[in-house]
Amino acid sequence: MNDLNAAFLKPQSMPDVQSTRDERALAIEQVGIRGVRHPLTVRSKAGSFPSVGTFEMNVALPAHVKGTHMSRFIALLQKQEAAVDSTTAVTLVREMLPLLNATEGSVQFTYTHFVKKSAPVSGVESLMDYEVTWTAQARQNVSGTLETQLHLRAVVPVMSLCPCSKEISEFGAHNQRSHVTMSVVLDPQTKMTVEDLVSAAESEASSELWGLLKRPDEKWVTEHSYSNPKFVEDLVRDVAGRLQQDQRIQSLVVEAENFESIHNHSAYAKISLTK
Repeated sequence: MNDLNAAFLKPQSMPDVQSTRDERALAIEQVGIRGVRHPLTVRSKAGSFPSVGTFEMNVALPAHVKGTHMSRFIALLQKQEAAVDSTTAVTLVREMLPLLNATEGSVQFTYTHFVKKSAPVSGVESLMDYEVTWTAQARQNVSGTLETQLHLRAVVPVMSLCPCSKEISEFGAHNQRSHVTMSVVLDPQTKMTVEDLVSAAESEASSELWGLLKRPDEKWVTEHSYSNPKFVEDLVRDVAGRLQQDQRIQSLVVEAENFESIHNHSAYAKISLTK
């Protein structure tokens, strides 16, 4: 390599366009990357398991700065090797802000969380999957202190059986698979597992679901759900009431969607609560 090429490739000789001044006087609320898939090791109550996360990372950009350094988001993500849990998003956003010379930003990742469950009668084990999203938002206040907020969202498939159908029918009742979506705001110092949130929905449904059931298990699920009918309204109220009692949760949104078995549409309900 000749001296001219060597000098050209030196970092200090390359212009940093992103850091130049912008004269349009328009601040940007969020700028960053999204749709980045990255392998994860997830820490759970039963141990760790592999998954793949989809990440979104962004910062607020002052009006006078032309652009942010996109490569630094990826560089930070590449350093993430420890198993992820409730502390991961908070740690990432706290490391990200000084790296990007930013005072405000957020880190979000969505992945499939697996829980090994035992069937209610036979005890046969199988995996259930849940869509989980962790989000951490951080902002530097006027005193220079970093204020952080942690969000957890989980989509939990359950079973619901219609109370009206049970009441008016001589035998049987229509039932359906339902999705309970819970979005909670937590104190960043709080330790909450995905399983804690999942159990809140499963325990309040007509029945929880399993990946594998034997015939005695199917009989149990059928009879258990029949003795525990729930409207979509009952489902959101019962789950919200349970979460409201959890001191780790600062605010919550509970949504339920019943994929109706006797209609070509869904039944839906939503509750939002701030403590």
